[in-house]
Amino acid sequence: MTQTDDRDPEPLDVDAAVSACYSTGATTTVPELCCPVDYDPRWLLVIPDEVVQRDYGCGDPSRHLRAGETVLDLGSGTGKICFIASQVVGATGRVIGVDTNLDMLDVARRAAPVVAERIGYANVTFLRGRIEDLAFDPSVLDARLAARPVTSAAGLLELQAELDEQRARRPLVADASVDVVVSNCVLNLVHPEKKRALFDEVFRVLKKGGRAVISDIVCDEDVPEHLRRDPELWSGCISGALREDEFLRAFEEAGFHGIEILERGAEPWRTVEGIEFRSLTVQAGKGKQGACLEQNQAVIYKGPWKAVVDDDGHTLRRGERMAVCGKTYRLLTSGPYAGQVLGVEPRVAVDESLARPFACTGERLRSPRESKGEAFRLTVEAAPSSCCEPGSCC
Repeated sequence: MTQTDDRDPEPLDVDAAVSACYSTGATTTVPELCCPVDYDPRWLLVIPDEVVQRDYGCGDPSRHLRAGETVLDLGSGTGKICFIASQVVGATGRVIGVDTNLDMLDVARRAAPVVAERIGYANVTFLRGRIEDLAFDPSVLDARLAARPVTSAAGLLELQAELDEQRARRPLVADASVDVVVSNCVLNLVHPEKKRALFDEVFRVLKKGGRAVISDIVCDEDVPEHLRRDPELWSGCISGALREDEFLRAFEEAGFHGIEILERGAEPWRTVEGIEFRSLTVQAGKGKQGACLEQNQAVIYKGPWKAVVDDDGHTLRRGERMAVCGKTYRLLTSGPYAGQVLGVEPRVAVDESLARPFACTGERLRSPRESKGEAFRLTVEAAPSSCCEPGSCC
């Protein structure tokens, strides 16, 4: 009788599986690693064919960049999005690509001076690193081991202390140093246990007021364990995909606000065992952190919904003056909310340095008298150029 092996299967080395596949993808085109994306052809003219043909993505976050911005591309691969972004942000902007695969980085670094010569400026830098640990600089470790190899437990502890100091004082990507973090079909390649750290790192490196624009593959159902053990499905952007709602929730849990789906594939890219996998591009902002201060401001939600709830739990009811703190007022009258909310400023502005704390919980209406002042009794006659001119419908 043949005995069955009831032992648990060996865990998949996700990093090794992904690295091997993308090293192959750096030297030859691997079609199954990407889904079709229509890029603006004017940006592709200056990019070497080697880069264009070995690009693996599922969206185009570069469409949502602006001139002069500092952009960080996570999992930059052969550099296609970086080279597009370099042209969009222009000579006053800056682009940083981070990837852990040396073969991909080699292609990108060879192409960088070619692109710079063709566009007339050099604003792209490629760094080696893990996107879930953007503080750690592998080049520091390489240099340290080359100079002083570790030969004892004491030496290992010394090395760890040096690396901790490097992370704290000389991180690969500094805190609050970039305007926009982009990524194109890479977050799903990170091990599930490291995904929370990945979203936290995206938040850390963004400036206050910055944003993330991420294109990735998501799924409509949970990926079962046997698919998560398939190395080909891992490198094919399937096994590590987050469920669509969990993908958006990950931004929320990391502290982002104004989370918005910019693009969603109408049809699945792939369907595996009835589970649909499709492309999603999401934008999320950093900036809701800070003190809540009473400055007598209100916002009016224009509709069409009867009521909406923001990322801090404020309920905005259509057509009603909802009391908010100064920070929330600034957030809701700009950025992703602009055009949906009307701001009501007080007649006499309250200086932030003199403002008292605002209880930013629940919901409260703002009386017009709070904005105008209790003693406000002004009467203003209609101006001659008003809508009720002689001969008008009035």
